[in-house]
Amino acid sequence: MARLFEPYEIKGMPVKNRLVMAPMCQYSADDRGLPLAWHRLHYATRAVGQVGTIIIEATAVERRGRISDRDLGLWGDEAIDPFRELIAGVKAHDCRCGIQLAHAGRKATIQDEAIVAPSAIAFSDQLPVPVELSTADINRVVVAFAEAARRAVAAGTDFIEIHAAHGYLINQFLSPLTNRRTDAYGQDRALFLRQVLTAVAGQVPEQLPVFLRISAEEYQEGGNHPAELARLLAPLREMIDLIHVSSGGVVENAVVPVYSGYQLAFADTIRQALSLPVLAVGMLETPQLAEEALRHGRADLVALGRELLRNPYWPLQAAKDLGAEITWPTAYVRAKG
Repeated sequence: MARLFEPYEIKGMPVKNRLVMAPMCQYSADDRGLPLAWHRLHYATRAVGQVGTIIIEATAVERRGRISDRDLGLWGDEAIDPFRELIAGVKAHDCRCGIQLAHAGRKATIQDEAIVAPSAIAFSDQLPVPVELSTADINRVVVAFAEAARRAVAAGTDFIEIHAAHGYLINQFLSPLTNRRTDAYGQDRALFLRQVLTAVAGQVPEQLPVFLRISAEEYQEGGNHPAELARLLAPLREMIDLIHVSSGGVVENAVVPVYSGYQLAFADTIRQALSLPVLAVGMLETPQLAEEALRHGRADLVALGRELLRNPYWPLQAAKDLGAEITWPTAYVRAKG
C-alpha cells in the first residue's frame, strides 16, 4: 500500500489517508462571515475526490480579524448552523473536517475597522499603521478565539487548527520582526499563543485534536528560523496535537526560494525538535514527491493547496499512479479503469 493512502490517527481521531486539503481563502462569504453555497460545493467536491481531511479556510474570530471583507468568520452564534451544514456536507463523504481559526492582525485589508497588532508597525506602505493592542484588548482577542472554538465544536468540527503562520496576528506576536513590545508579551513572544491555546482547550472536548499552523522560516535577518521557533514552541508542545509547517508571510518582499517540496526541510526539523506529528505543505503536487516525504519520515501527513483547486480529484489519479487500491465514490467507479 502506498503510504499516502494508509490510514492514520491523530489523538484518537482516525483519518482514512494521509492527504489533507490545506486551508485556502475563498473570498466568498457574506458580510457576516457566513459560508454560502459556494463553500458547500467547494469543500464537498474535494471530499468526493477522496482527500482524507479538509481544513476549512482561515475563519476570523472577530470582524476586525478578517483578512478580507469576504472572509469566513465565527464571531457570532448565527454562524453555527451554516457551518454545521458545511461540515456535515464534507463528513458525509467519509472525510474529516476541521476549521482554521484566525486573526489577521496588521495584515487585515478590511473596510471600516481599525486594524491591530502587537506593535504599531505597518506591514506595507499600502496598509495603515496598526493600533498596538493593550493588555485588556489582548485578553478580549483571547476570549474571541475561545468563543469561536466553542462555536466550531457546536457546528460539528472534527478538530481545530490555530493559525499562527503567514504573518497574521499570532505570528506577529511570535516574530521579533513584528513584536517590539517591552511588556510580558515582548519578553515571552509565545505568551499570547499560550493564552490562546489554553482558552481554546477550555472550550473543546478533551479528545478533540488541536492543530497549529506555523511559519517555521521568515526569510529575513533577525526573524524566526526553524530552530528558534521550535524553542519557542517547546514549552507548549503538550497543548498541540499536530503542527502544520509552512513559512513566510511575516514581512513584505521577503525572498522565498520556491521549488517543489521547498518546505519539507522545515517540517523535518520541527518534527524532530518537538517530537510531534507534522503536516507538510508547499508544492507537493506530484504523488511521487508526497509519497517520498512520508516514506522518508519527513512528515506524517501531506497537504495540497492550489493543486486541489486545479484538480479536485487529484487523490483518485494519485492512487492510480502509485498503484494503490482505494474506494471510489460509487457514482464514479466506471471511470476507475
